[in-house]
Amino acid sequence: MTPPARPNSTAARDIASVFHPYTDQRAHAENGPVVISRGQGVRVLDDAGKSYIDVVAGLWCASLGFSNERLVKAAETQMRALPFYHAFASKSHEPMITLSEMLLERAPVPMSRVFFANSGSEANDSAIKMIWYYNNARGLHQKKKLIGRIKGYHGVTVAAASLTGLPYNHRSFDLPLPGFLHTMTPHFYHGALPGETEEDFATRCAHELEKLILAEGPETIAAMFAEPVMGAGGVIIPPAGYFPKIQAVLDRYDILLVADEVICGFGRTGSYWGCQTFDVRPDILTCAKALSAAYLPISAVMVNDKVYEVIADESKAIGTFGHGYTYSGHPVSAAVAVETLKIYDETDMLGHVREVGAHLQRELRRRFTDHPLVGEVRGVGLIGALELVEDRATHRNFDFGRKIAARTAKLMEGFGVIGRPLPGDGLAFSPPLIITTAEIDEVLDGVTKALEAITQELRAEGMAHTV
Repeated sequence: MTPPARPNSTAARDIASVFHPYTDQRAHAENGPVVISRGQGVRVLDDAGKSYIDVVAGLWCASLGFSNERLVKAAETQMRALPFYHAFASKSHEPMITLSEMLLERAPVPMSRVFFANSGSEANDSAIKMIWYYNNARGLHQKKKLIGRIKGYHGVTVAAASLTGLPYNHRSFDLPLPGFLHTMTPHFYHGALPGETEEDFATRCAHELEKLILAEGPETIAAMFAEPVMGAGGVIIPPAGYFPKIQAVLDRYDILLVADEVICGFGRTGSYWGCQTFDVRPDILTCAKALSAAYLPISAVMVNDKVYEVIADESKAIGTFGHGYTYSGHPVSAAVAVETLKIYDETDMLGHVREVGAHLQRELRRRFTDHPLVGEVRGVGLIGALELVEDRATHRNFDFGRKIAARTAKLMEGFGVIGRPLPGDGLAFSPPLIITTAEIDEVLDGVTKALEAITQELRAEGMAHTV
């Protein structure tokens, strides 16, 4: 049988063949893709040669930009030496061992062992299974429920998406599964009561968590998952004192804390881990993205000794720990991750992030705090957001159907900036860690022009009262 002829253009070929994640499939068929052909530093170029600064580092992940030759060389060298081997049944290899040692040395709190997966979703899914295994081993067969947060993001596998607290990850997927609970979003801008301080608001968040635990029964709650900074749900910074207050509640009821460092880890917040920035002491830590600077898929789950020893004993009783992936600790991915961590150390990446991150935070506030469309400017280190609102006085967002942030992000592309719209009409900033202050200024110039353009569109649509 003769296969159908391919369409002529790259865009047409994409429309005819690719099922895109996180995409309106019908709109994509009408509008087509932006086809990215190559990268250089913090920039990517499309197939027409137009250059863009990617202000969210792809998907919060390309920490060393798009053309690091050391990582290319590390992959090539390992590919020639050992292109694949697995970690099942006590098999191992040097890149996986070295990477495990490096992660344990850098962990924000003492950790015991490292388990490898291929994405943040898989890492969180693995952590969920470990927690259930752990409590079964302790004879606590009811202690299985898991708490996430409204607007939290932990991935898209069936279990991780259940933990995620965003409607579009649940709707029409029959999610969340039973046993996945969600507590309030710690967003002071929208959640604080009149006269409430950040510290008071954090206390109320902890009280609401405790109320949920008591209502469900502490004997049924196994763990809480939390991002130090909530990323895809809006770049939401925790209020002052939040995590110590939350941790005290969890400790009271023998509930594990899992820190999802998939976005925050490896310097994003100005510390090596978001846990260090916000005083989080996790029992389990998941990481991915910047672990390999996104050059190859890899993620990790670090578990403390309390959790690991129980799991190890149960695996002896059963005969195995019956979980793992074909590509867990893949030698090429692990070798690239080892080289990535070396680059962070050798180039003082944390020092650089603190310098350019301070510039980003200053400039976001200087340029946009008083903009008539901007309700809140928030961020820490090299992660931030602008929240676009219809009414600054009441913090009221635009109607969801107007898609103001998505439209603004599209306008940004015309000015050479690839952005990321967020739930609640936020615009995210999470550029490659290697970005310079001059490149940040170039980005923010493009954002300023895009906000001017969306302002003109809104005026033309009769919304002059908002702008």
